[in-house]
Amino acid sequence: MSLDTGTLGTLDTLAKRWAVSKSEVMRRAVRRLKEEADREEARPSPLAALDWLQGGGGLTLAEGEDFKKAVQAERKAKRYWWEA
Repeated sequence: MSLDTGTLGTLDTLAKRWAVSKSEVMRRAVRRLKEEADREEARPSPLAALDWLQGGGGLTLAEGEDFKKAVQAERKAKRYWWEA
C-alpha cells in the first residue's frame, strides 16, 4: 500500500491522538466507511420512501384512524387564554 505524505501525516496525528497504532487507525477508518456504505445501501430511494408513506407508513388503517381521533381530541381539548 502506498500513501501520500499528507495522508501519512494525518495517520500519524490520529494514532498519537487516540494512543493507538497506525494500523488501528486504518482498521477503524475502514470499518467506519464500511458501516456508512452499508447504511447507504440499506436506505430506501426517495421514491420507495414515498411509496411507503403513501401506503400508510407501516400503520394499519385502524391504527391511523385511532391516531387521527387522538390528535383531533387533543386539539379540541386545548384552550387558549382568550377562550376562558
